[in-house]
Amino acid sequence: MYSEAVNDAGKTIVLFDGVCNLCNGVVQFIIRNDQAGVFQFASQQSEAGRKLLEVHKLPAMDTVVLIEGGKVYTRSDAVLEIFKRLPAKWSWLSAFKIVPKFLRDAVYKLIGRYRYNIFGKQESCWLPTPELRTRFLDTQ
Repeated sequence: MYSEAVNDAGKTIVLFDGVCNLCNGVVQFIIRNDQAGVFQFASQQSEAGRKLLEVHKLPAMDTVVLIEGGKVYTRSDAVLEIFKRLPAKWSWLSAFKIVPKFLRDAVYKLIGRYRYNIFGKQESCWLPTPELRTRFLDTQ
C-alpha cells in the first residue's frame, strides 16, 4: 500500500475526512458527477491518506485536500479546483476563485468548525461499494 500511496503521479486525488457526513456526501457528489473517473479518493484516516499527507509534508488536516500533478490544494482552493474538473454544469462554480482567498477560506473554516454539529459524524469511515473500490486508494 505504501508505494501506491506515495506514487500519486498522474493521479487526481481527493483526501477527505472519512468520518464526516458532509465530507462523505461531497465524495459521493463528486463520484456521481465524475463520469470520466478523473478523481481517486482516500480518507485522511486511512494508511494511504496518512502517507500522502506525510509525503506532501501536510499535517493531519481538517480540510479537503486535492493532490494533482505535484500540486496540493486545500480548503476553498481544493473545492474550486474540484469543481473546475467536473462537467460544465458544475465547473462554472470555479469562477468563485475571483473572491479573495481570505474570504473564501473564512467561510470554509466556519462551515468546517460546525460540520459535525450540523451534518453529524460516523463512528468509522464510509466504505465504497464494490463497483467504486477501484476509485479508492485504500482498497486497491
